Amino acid sequence: MSAPLRDTPAWKALELHHAEIGSMHLRELFAEDPQRGSRMTAAGAGLRLDYSKHRATQETLRLLIELARERGLEARREAMFTGAPINTTESRSVLHVALRAPAGESIVVDGSDVVPAVHEVLDRMGAFADRVRSGDWKGHTGKPIRNVINVGIGGSDLGPVMAYEALRSYSQRDLEFRFVSNVDGTDFAEATRDLDPAETLFIIASKTFTTQETMTNAASAREWVLAAMPDEAAIARHFVAVSTAADEVSAFGVDLDNMFGFWDWVGGRYSMDSAIGLSTMIAVGPDRFRELLGGFHAMDVHFRTAALEQNMPVLMGLLAVWYSDFFDAQTVAVLPYDQYLKRFPAYLQQLTMESNGKHVTLDGTRVDYETGAVYWGEPGTNGQHSFYQLLHQGTRLIPCDFIGFLHSLNPLGRHHDLLMANVFAQTEALAFGKRLDEVRAEGSRAELAPHRVFEGNRPSSTLLAERLTPATLGSLVALYEHSVFTQGVIWDINSFDQWGVELGKVLAKRIAAELESDDEPDLKHDSSTNALIHLYRRGHL
Repeated sequence: MSAPLRDTPAWKALELHHAEIGSMHLRELFAEDPQRGSRMTAAGAGLRLDYSKHRATQETLRLLIELARERGLEARREAMFTGAPINTTESRSVLHVALRAPAGESIVVDGSDVVPAVHEVLDRMGAFADRVRSGDWKGHTGKPIRNVINVGIGGSDLGPVMAYEALRSYSQRDLEFRFVSNVDGTDFAEATRDLDPAETLFIIASKTFTTQETMTNAASAREWVLAAMPDEAAIARHFVAVSTAADEVSAFGVDLDNMFGFWDWVGGRYSMDSAIGLSTMIAVGPDRFRELLGGFHAMDVHFRTAALEQNMPVLMGLLAVWYSDFFDAQTVAVLPYDQYLKRFPAYLQQLTMESNGKHVTLDGTRVDYETGAVYWGEPGTNGQHSFYQLLHQGTRLIPCDFIGFLHSLNPLGRHHDLLMANVFAQTEALAFGKRLDEVRAEGSRAELAPHRVFEGNRPSSTLLAERLTPATLGSLVALYEHSVFTQGVIWDINSFDQWGVELGKVLAKRIAAELESDDEPDLKHDSSTNALIHLYRRGHL
């Protein structure tokens, strides 16, 4: 970068602009522009974004887009799509976009076109998924598989479990899908308690086949299977692997014909459309999985080709920077009004916070501005009866993303009309609130009136699609992926490494040995950690 972020002309212009309009109310902005609600929208890849209820003017957007250009967003975007090693701390390309590139496209990395290899894995996944779905794949005793358990953690769990829940309406209902990620033994015990090992298939998802939590659970799964079928040959019929570590996979007992690989240029939190999505493909079938990939690709094309002024990921990413760095907004609420998306906020927590929770720029300089916000949320009207009180009348500014669908996958009476009425009502109430004079006009007692005032001026985006399909889900996930990328480019940080997860893992291995030691360990931690270890070893408070 030619200049630190806060020294760029566009940033300085935004600071002056914020001083002018930062306190303006959305009531004023809408009053000044009667067409605002229809003009401040963007669409693509089956989604429509209404960003009119943001504390921003056309000048705000012009300055934000100028900032994006000054920071080299367009060149950086092209570098990602063409396989340049933009993950500089790990010297890797960042090519999750290749995972959904149609056959026939070409993306060259280190002299090799990666797209044919992607489709070779997809074809192998599809053939295996069809065998499981049809009952042709039999367990060790000859029974067909009825239960599929994905064992992973982080990106190898959050993506598959979110996708399964989101696409449950399209899943094969005579198959049971469960997900084990937590190293807490309860997670494994409850996932398997009522299942027959002879009808259960485990997908062990670990690129290196050494991930501590995943392989601890995998070892327990292996013991569980062998306790019911004490024959090592059973492992090959009840386990498959998503990994690149052939030696470790083979040593575990998995047939290498049933090892599905992916690549170093696929980050874990960007991997749900790789072989990590094998459980998703088994659930919904290869054709639906390819529809999911098609939705991803449609948003990729939109992000790569749409003008910045109409580019949904760019607009969302720039508005995220606007609130984080100019309004000191610490969090973003993601509020899907569809029960199938109940795990979507949790999925976005990793995507956004592991990507942009960084404190140094690409060259290692400490940032002097805020980076990644905290993402959180719950589905639909459940949240309204939980935390919306704070959204409406609390002292913190929390931008919100509302996600809704024109049609329900489960039409039932007037349920969907009421659901969507709440989407539109909440965004209106957050934006415009209710003034003291309006409260008094309703006849509220004087002493209660202040309690019933809604200040409004709380910003929100509304994302709409016709219905939740595999393609829609792909577009929605890719939208947030590219919004995260946009934010990272503005902040000049690496959105594709995650060194922050390393220290705790290293210390945990050391402490685990100390907890399990037969001899009293020589502890050299701080006094608090030493005391906690002694207490745990004693076994009582």
